[in-house]
Amino acid sequence: MKRRDFILTAAASTGAFALSPVGATAAPMAFTPGLVAKELAAGKTVFLDFKASWCTTCAAQERVINALKAANPAYEQHITFIDVDWDDYGRHAFTKGLNIPRRSTLVVLKGDQELGRIVAQTGESEIKALMDTALDAAGM
Repeated sequence: MKRRDFILTAAASTGAFALSPVGATAAPMAFTPGLVAKELAAGKTVFLDFKASWCTTCAAQERVINALKAANPAYEQHITFIDVDWDDYGRHAFTKGLNIPRRSTLVVLKGDQELGRIVAQTGESEIKALMDTALDAAGM
């Protein structure tokens, strides 16, 4: 047996290649036209993240969101997280219909109501409050 094969076999048998690292969060759904309406019609609470890959504020918000989701699994269990790529959908009718002013905007929707919004804020307490609003709306 080659050394490389031995190492891979040993690592696999000890669980070194775990598929779900501790504290890992699931990737949000990527926005497509009609997705939000479908999720809302199914009675779900939706957390929208209008972001761009090059946006540093968006990256800071994402780090906070991921840390909060890792600390409280109820967020992912009861809220539908959807990322809206600003470069692709910033001028889309959906974005305009919600009056989204810019990337780095976070919005919570339930039914036909907007429950809260944060624009360009990265503070943990503000983002947690918005996520808690979503969790409350989900009945948790």
